Amino acid sequence: MPTLDWIGKEKVVNHHLDVPYKVLEKQYTYNADESENMIIHGDNLEALKSLLPQYEGRVKCIYIDPPYNTAKSSEKNKAWVYSDNVDDIRIRAWLNATVGDEGEDLSRHDKWLCMMYPRIKFLNKLLADDGIIFISIDDNEVSHLRFICDEIFGRKSFIAQMIWRSDGNFDNQAKIKNCHEYILCYIKRPELLGLPNGIDPSVTDKSKVFKDEIRNTLVKNGFKNPMSSIELPSGFPCAVDELVIEERYDAFPFYHQRAIIKNGVLTTPVVVESGWSSKNILLDFISNNFNPVLDSKGQITTFEITKTGAIEMIKRRDSVSHVLSVLSNLGSTQNMSNILAAMNIKFDFPKPTELVQYLLGFYCTPDSIILDSFAGSGTTAHAVLNMNKADGGNRKFILIEMMDYADSITAERVKRVIYGYGEGKSAVAGTGGDFSYYELGESLLIGGNLNESVGVEKIREYVYFTEAKQCPVPAKGDEPYYLGTHIATGYYFYYERERLTTLDREFLHTVKTQADAYVIYADLCTLSDAELEKYHITFKKIPRDITRL
Repeated sequence: MPTLDWIGKEKVVNHHLDVPYKVLEKQYTYNADESENMIIHGDNLEALKSLLPQYEGRVKCIYIDPPYNTAKSSEKNKAWVYSDNVDDIRIRAWLNATVGDEGEDLSRHDKWLCMMYPRIKFLNKLLADDGIIFISIDDNEVSHLRFICDEIFGRKSFIAQMIWRSDGNFDNQAKIKNCHEYILCYIKRPELLGLPNGIDPSVTDKSKVFKDEIRNTLVKNGFKNPMSSIELPSGFPCAVDELVIEERYDAFPFYHQRAIIKNGVLTTPVVVESGWSSKNILLDFISNNFNPVLDSKGQITTFEITKTGAIEMIKRRDSVSHVLSVLSNLGSTQNMSNILAAMNIKFDFPKPTELVQYLLGFYCTPDSIILDSFAGSGTTAHAVLNMNKADGGNRKFILIEMMDYADSITAERVKRVIYGYGEGKSAVAGTGGDFSYYELGESLLIGGNLNESVGVEKIREYVYFTEAKQCPVPAKGDEPYYLGTHIATGYYFYYERERLTTLDREFLHTVKTQADAYVIYADLCTLSDAELEKYHITFKKIPRDITRL
């Protein structure tokens, strides 16, 4: 598979492993005592890593609208995130620290790729096996983004490069007026997902996509569909009760014998010849004794001879799905700006709620977790809340925004969507819902040592996640150091802030949970190798043997 190379790539390919793990510190919860919805203020690279213990492999859908890297050189002193410039002092410092001396020679494309690569690495970790990711982008970086997504997710995970018809002043003259953006779509494991739940907004209610049954003739002659013969056995179904089709060579399909149909089925075998559009499915239907079969899209499929002698394929749909790669009639940034203005919020180029809601609806179930790590004004949360209100679902959202307006714009918009906004005839009723607002806290490890100020529960959570990819059980009085049992192995984190701990015979007497094997963390161990082997214990030294995410 072709890959993309750029200055600094070798320094960022595994940079996500070196990102410090920071704890999340809750600042407040809106409209509830507790909430699983999250808005996080902080560097999204660090915030994504902080989500791993609780959310790795659990996120059903990711939508991100990263910086498009389109800023002009005259704008280089602007903040990089939404002016789309990677020359901000913060990102420049990160690049120099990560890439080294080469950082001074990075082009804007190099900088952008260095910024995006480790973030997409984390997004891939958080995505569920049956999860999907959508990434908005424009012409400036779409080709580069395709390459790195192919590398991280795998080329087989690519589903579509959608084109979204964006708004703008189309009266302005240009060499060619740009009026579109792209949305890249990748699926973690394509084999786990079926058809998307969605109907293109341009489809009218008279379209055949709304029909429960679709009929199409199999005749399809051409270079890719050469003539071939199929024997239709006796018993093959027909659309009419009685019919005689004479031997013929003047219309497709050719009939090499006289076909007699009685009681709606063929009475004797007959050979037909044509080019065929779905020959293999027809043969499957015949070998299945004329019982329904499933096509490649999972649709129930049968076949029958029509009164004209044609052979029709009949597909029955359990659900309606008609998603086009060109997206239109899904809102606009200008209209979204007007909606935000009704909330007394000003934000440049917000993505329309209709667009994001349409994308999320493809595969999100009513209990899905949805992540947006370039949250901006909070459109993704708005879309999720709309969906929950519409069907009574319990979808959860996680937003990450690094800019200082995370509370004053992102969270504020979500509050107003929950509560309602506007006045008089323009008033919009609230969706209901809640969220908790977080800041990135301190690093769990400092200089290879545990940062005790983060609290023992956060440390326990981190350690058990690195071992079992699960959250630990709550500490209990009779076994305060027990983390949980995973695959017949009991895990203990024998840690005290004020003293060194020792794995010895005395501690073994406190182990009450029965397991086939044990992993026990402590500062010291006085048990012999023979004793460790006898009790099937793996000793891990604090902090040396704590895995770095």
